[in-house]
Amino acid sequence: MQQINDLDLLERHVQQLIAAISRHRDGGCAQGWTRKFDLQPLFYNLALDVVTEMVYGYSVHSQNPAERVELPELPGHEPPDRANIGKHMDAGKFWVETRGALWKYRWLLPSWPFSKHCAAVHKYAEWFVQLRLRRGDDYLDGLQHQQGAANKDRYVLLHELAKMTQDPVELRSQTLNVLIAGRDTTAALLGWAFYLLARHPRVWNKLRRDVLEKFGHNPPRGFGTKEFRVLLPYLHAVINETLRVAPVVPLNERVALRDTILPRGGGPNRDRPIFVPKGTQILIPTYAMAQRPDLWGPDYDQFRPERWLEDGGRRFGFEFLPFGGGVRQCLGQQFARIKAAYVTVRLLQRYDRIENAETPPDGPMRFHHTIENRSGSGVQVRLHEADADPSAP
Repeated sequence: MQQINDLDLLERHVQQLIAAISRHRDGGCAQGWTRKFDLQPLFYNLALDVVTEMVYGYSVHSQNPAERVELPELPGHEPPDRANIGKHMDAGKFWVETRGALWKYRWLLPSWPFSKHCAAVHKYAEWFVQLRLRRGDDYLDGLQHQQGAANKDRYVLLHELAKMTQDPVELRSQTLNVLIAGRDTTAALLGWAFYLLARHPRVWNKLRRDVLEKFGHNPPRGFGTKEFRVLLPYLHAVINETLRVAPVVPLNERVALRDTILPRGGGPNRDRPIFVPKGTQILIPTYAMAQRPDLWGPDYDQFRPERWLEDGGRRFGFEFLPFGGGVRQCLGQQFARIKAAYVTVRLLQRYDRIENAETPPDGPMRFHHTIENRSGSGVQVRLHEADADPSAP
């Protein structure tokens, strides 16, 4: 996607994130520390703001509702509920996961809560689809000016998709697919990264030194996936290690569409071909695969980004599938990596210290799994501004 690399768009929303973090400073402001707060919902707001602007041209501005622009009139359609779209998405995912866990007994659950939240999400997308279909190529001309955005030359996913199909259901489905993937994978990855950095000050300090050496306090440029891997190999390693220790999708599944034979998995040592009949459900235990000492060494249960840089840099195959693999891998993979890397760089430039504020501080990791895996205890931290008094406790 062209707008994956729209760093100006991302930078505007990162500044809103920093403003939201700054609101957590209290009477201890003289020392530059925030009070204890949960970073996780702020990351979800950031990701939602970015992806809604990328997909539909209008950001929901969940971080700062005062920034919302007035939507044009669309006769016959009520304006979309921008204030609650994130809540409807989360509630819908909860019911998807709950119904899936009950499997053939899912009929025991009431269907109306799931239907209500799905309808709200669909209605949100349908409003923009109808606006695009009615305005045609003038859709971008109708966009209200948003700070720093050259609207005439912007890439908006809905606008481009509508050049290929006028089917409103197809447009709704495709844009929602990207909306969900672009928000949840990024936010979950960022949340786990800062959860782990708060517990490993050595990694935080090394990563911050690398960032300042490369970029100083300037916004990074030339930051595609390959570029940031070369510019900041340790950041790339931190992101990979985060995805290994706390995979965004800890359990995945596939179904065989026809009779097939896999090259390995059969025989007494599981190294022979194996027959898989049509309709067989295959579970892919991403988290369990990341806990195997034969793949990751005796320190498999430790957060150690250096493992990705040893021996000339680890090359991974199908033993590392944080976003799935093959033609059905997650649409949001590269978007999540680039966005997470950029946000991490900007926060490391702004804050020189991070403190784990969870109680107890050495408690076990808790997973909260809906469609994506996020921290079950949030990301409870305190942050210290880099330009504050360095002698403060």
